[in-house]
Amino acid sequence: MRFGIFWIGLALGWETISAATSVQGLYDLLDRRIPGHKDDFTFVLNETARPANASSRPNDGFTVASSNGTIVISGNSISALATGLRRYFTDVAHTDIYWFVGSRLDAASASLPQPDGTITGRSVVPWRYFFNTVTFSYTTAFWSWADWELELDWLALHGVNLPLAWVGFEKILLDVFSDIGLSNSETISFFSGPAFQAWNRFGNIQGSWNGDLPQQWIDDQFELQKKILGRMQQLGMTPILPAFTGFVPRALPERFPNATVVNGSRWNDFQPKYTNTTFLEPSDPLFAELQEKVIKKQIEYYGDVTDFYTLDQYNENDPFSGDLDYLRNVTRGTWQSLKNADADAIWVMQGWLFYSNSDFWSNERVEAYLSGVESDSDMLVLDLFSESQPQWQRTNSYYGKPWVWCELHNYGGNMGLYGQVENLTVNPIEALANSSSLVGFGLTPEGQEGNEIAYALLLDQAWSSTPINTTQYFRSWAENRYAGNNSIPPTLLTAWNTLLTSAYNNTNLKSNAVSKSIFELAPNITGLVNRTGHHPTTVSYPPSLVASALKNMYDASTTDPLLWQNPSFTHDVVDIARQVFSNTFLTSYTTFLSTWNTSSPNTTLLASQATDLENLLASLDELLSALPQFSLGPWIASARAWAGNDSAVADFYEYNARNQISMWGPQGEINDYASKQWAGLVEEYYLKRWRVFLDYVVSTTPEAYDAQFARERVRVVESEFQVQGAGELRVLRGGDTVKHTMDHFG
Repeated sequence: MRFGIFWIGLALGWETISAATSVQGLYDLLDRRIPGHKDDFTFVLNETARPANASSRPNDGFTVASSNGTIVISGNSISALATGLRRYFTDVAHTDIYWFVGSRLDAASASLPQPDGTITGRSVVPWRYFFNTVTFSYTTAFWSWADWELELDWLALHGVNLPLAWVGFEKILLDVFSDIGLSNSETISFFSGPAFQAWNRFGNIQGSWNGDLPQQWIDDQFELQKKILGRMQQLGMTPILPAFTGFVPRALPERFPNATVVNGSRWNDFQPKYTNTTFLEPSDPLFAELQEKVIKKQIEYYGDVTDFYTLDQYNENDPFSGDLDYLRNVTRGTWQSLKNADADAIWVMQGWLFYSNSDFWSNERVEAYLSGVESDSDMLVLDLFSESQPQWQRTNSYYGKPWVWCELHNYGGNMGLYGQVENLTVNPIEALANSSSLVGFGLTPEGQEGNEIAYALLLDQAWSSTPINTTQYFRSWAENRYAGNNSIPPTLLTAWNTLLTSAYNNTNLKSNAVSKSIFELAPNITGLVNRTGHHPTTVSYPPSLVASALKNMYDASTTDPLLWQNPSFTHDVVDIARQVFSNTFLTSYTTFLSTWNTSSPNTTLLASQATDLENLLASLDELLSALPQFSLGPWIASARAWAGNDSAVADFYEYNARNQISMWGPQGEINDYASKQWAGLVEEYYLKRWRVFLDYVVSTTPEAYDAQFARERVRVVESEFQVQGAGELRVLRGGDTVKHTMDHFG
């Protein structure tokens, strides 16, 4: 078998958790998403197709057929059966499950159609991975159980069988540090706030600004994690749990003065009290003791649910030394601590460090670091940004370690329309042919805020040995999303084909991720236009094409007015219109600056152009307010909901929610990184910033312009936004619908 030599031990969960022999979880999924129809299906788990031991993990396979009026889905794993179930819905019933819109499976015909013949599927990789560590802050930080239920059903139906599971880890650390003598206050003061825990877990930051993390949060998230892990198991997924990384509270070396510790580097100019996190060297015996306690504590609380453990020690944080022996010993000590705690442990690490800190991570240092894990099958590396900045070639497939081809795509939960459809279909298949240790495809977006088709595409590519025909894929997407078994206006197909050839067909890898509109950035007269890299402001396609796609969508609704009752259609219209507004703002801004920079600017024209910019943002806010998924309110409300009746705690959670999407740090250290195009945020934050900025620019000349003065005016708006309470949130405009707003904007 192609992957067998790499998978000694990597079949964990095949005999235990992820290969649970009960298909009840799939029947429960049907009850949740299409009530009254579970008896229309029969699931057959072919256990004989599984290996007799844990020495190798085969690819998954399924069949979908009709027998005596029942839809029979057979497969060699629960994940295969779930994937086959979705194939039935997309290929036969012509419906699907979606982000934001929710499950549309219940839109299938009341009498479910039978398959015409047999549908077969076989994965080309054994593992389909999901989540970035920071997704747990940028997207899921304040999710309820209902949010997680939809997410987990989506993952299962899309074939994901190896998801990251970070929720509630602070409870584990709190109890472990308590076991060795640290007080709860000493540990809790180390933890970061609810919206920033990912970077505390990475060792980038420590502590929480504007208040400590409440014990209530720790307890509530722990209970949520138990539900998440239970559902993952029911749906055939093997969760990846956190391990002990080595990052510890400042109090630990005070209690253990002989412990070998170093302080990490400063991260993004945060004040030292919030960064330079203390790292316990893996060579210290205390490291192995803490590792065993963390692993055993999770087994005690959750059961023996996995042998996969996520562990990242140098995320945007260089090692204490670049000496090859030092690097090798760090990983060897870490690996040995894992194996001592769990003999079958597999270390999962994000390969992001080798790209983001490439100046440090030379090939010989990468090889030395990875070689500390002496058994290749004991490590799984996520090639985190494969579609734009793959590292597997320069590292010779991570020097033999099993690895996963990942699509990152999104930074900070930004919302521009964007994709690289060719890279998502051709490149992973080429990698599969050229790397003997490639064992999975995965999704690693920092935020899950849009462009769903670009993510579904890669997960579907995991079940095709040749690159997917994207033209047909986009056509089928539109047909299932809007029409089911009915026909749809041809202009809808035209719209999606236009998006395929424009926004979703980026080939400019200098602009290598989801774009950000310049109106989301702190206003300035320089530095906003033509940014590239992680948060590009470049528009890598003719803007007229996306405007044309929007017109096609709107024209389709005149042919079929019932489209306005379809939540998928209304979502997509707002999403595409949002991008048109963003592109228009960019053009209008450059025109405004051009007028201002003329030798004798027409002040009346300049003021009019400034007003046009403000009106664009006001109109965009009105459009976005038509749907909750494009609004600030639900983000704030979900944060406050975790506080129960404690208003002080609710205010703290709201501060976290506001700070992350605006200043990102007590002093704006990562200002606007996680910006969103949400109603309320546009009106109360972006528009206000631009208004004070434009007022100043209109009143001065290029020669007299004072950048510091302009920045101070904007900073006042930013600071005020941090402290607004729930009473300041305006509600959605209840009388507005997407149709009415689109009619208005014409």
